Formats: sequence, structure tokens, C-alpha cells
Amino acid sequence: MTSSARFVHDALLYGTEREYLAATVPFLSDSLAAGTPTLIAAPPRNTAWVTRALGAVAEKVQIVDMTIDGRNPNRIIPAVIRSFVDEHAGQPFAIVAEALWPGRSDAEYPVCIQHEAMVNVMFAAAAGTMLCPCDRALEPEALADICRTHPMVIVGGERGPSRSYAEPATVVAEFNTPLPRPDCTLPVMNFADIDDLPRLREFVGRHAGAAGLVHDRSIDLQMAANEIATNTIRHAGGPGEARVWVREGHVICEITDAGHIADPLAGRQAPPLTSEAGRGLLVINYLCDLVRGYSVPGVTVIQMFMRLN
Repeated sequence: MTSSARFVHDALLYGTEREYLAATVPFLSDSLAAGTPTLIAAPPRNTAWVTRALGAVAEKVQIVDMTIDGRNPNRIIPAVIRSFVDEHAGQPFAIVAEALWPGRSDAEYPVCIQHEAMVNVMFAAAAGTMLCPCDRALEPEALADICRTHPMVIVGGERGPSRSYAEPATVVAEFNTPLPRPDCTLPVMNFADIDDLPRLREFVGRHAGAAGLVHDRSIDLQMAANEIATNTIRHAGGPGEARVWVREGHVICEITDAGHIADPLAGRQAPPLTSEAGRGLLVINYLCDLVRGYSVPGVTVIQMFMRLN
């Protein structure tokens, strides 16, 4: 655990349980010994490794199942990291956070990389250390992107500067690309004002139900669509378009408008209490299993994913 007030964001490239524990257990043990608030957020296999290795002191570590709380990568900063940091406000912190693992979908991948880049911005002034394990079983492209989003990298027990680290804004912009679009024959609902929102919710609910999405999750998707459509009307000047379709085990609702989301942290942090904008994206990140966005001046596309199973 660092004693400085500078935020430390390291990547750990591991290939075996032994390599994983060789880095994470001393990191966690040292932070516990120093009385530092300590968190591990990882898939269950890896939290089980750490729990066994730490023994009795594991009960002092806050443990988060990242496959649940971090299912939507956009939710990791507000719901996992920021929540923990704020809970221990004024104290240094130590966090093991594994956002990317084998099994993440192609749709989740770019959101994971944008998340890792934004961590450097969000916590730049924080007095804490974050260690981000990454399984070397991932594709070489993924390992390269992890190195681009972490200033320091640990490989084979050796820690050193990442020779490919890039500015967060550069990485986020590179992944701000047009999203895969649905079949052009899909029904489209056009909306333009607040009076259209009940019809929008009915449209989303009807198509989500027909796709097999359970009632409670259908309601969540309707609420998420309502939030984004409200943003379209109030802040992008309307009108907008809504579509719903199924792809790879998810119901996807897409809202398209002519606005522009300029802040890459939008949806990853709560806006000031005096702000009338910025909460819609945060809300949908909590409601949905995945949120993807593409925004440039003149067009914004938000896709909200709900797992069918």
C-alpha cells in the first residue's frame, strides 16, 4: 500500500493461481496490517483463491462479486469503487479490482477498456492504490489494452512502467465508435415530447415481453428507456427514435437522437446536486446489464442490454 497521496493504478498480468496470489495476497495483507480499508472485487473463482490464502484475516476484506456488481462495466466506478471510497472518506484505500476476465462478451469488452481508462481520471487525486489483475489467457489485444490503461504493470513478479500507457481521453475516444445496428426492418417508434413517454414505455415493454424478458426486468428496461428519452427531449431538443431487438441472449433497447454527450465520465459519477442533468445515464447503468454508447456532435446512440436468462 502506498503511503503517498498519489493514486496508484497497477495492472497485474497473471497466468496461474500461484502468480495471482503472489501479488494479491501481500498487497491485501499489507493494507490490512496498516489498517487501510481493503476491497477485492473479482469473479468468484479468484475471490475464493484469495479467501483461502488469507485465512482468518479474509473476514476483514470487503469482497464483491464482480460478475454481479460489475456485470455492467459502466457501473463499476459508481457502484463498486466510488461507493467503497466514499464509505471510507478521508482515508487511503487498497482495492483489487478485476473488471475484465475470460468470458466477457465482445459487447462488454470496449466498455471495460473505457472503464479502466476513466479510473485514472476519476481517482487521480485520491490517496489509494488499485491493483487490477488480468488473466493472460485473454487475447493479446486485450492484454495490450490493459497495458495502455495502467501506468504500471506487474509481470512475473516484476513491476515497471507501462511502455504503452496512453492518455485516458485518447483511449476513450478510440472506443467511441459506431455501434452494431439492428435489422433495418425493425419497428421504430418516434418520439418528440414528454407526452410520448407513456407510449414509449408501452412500446419497449411490449417488444421486450415478446422476446421473453421477465416482467421485472422488462419494467427496468422501460424505466431505462424512459430516462434516456427524457434526456433526448429535455437536453438534446428531441426528436428521437427507439428500437428493440434480441441479440446473443440479450434484449437490446436503442435510443437515437441528435444530441452530443461530451463528458466521458457521464453516467459513471453523480452530477452536482445543483445540476439538472446527468442523472439519466447513471440511473440506466444501475438498471441495465450493459450500456453502450456512441456520441459525436449531431448524433448519440445509447444501447441498453438486458440478459434474457
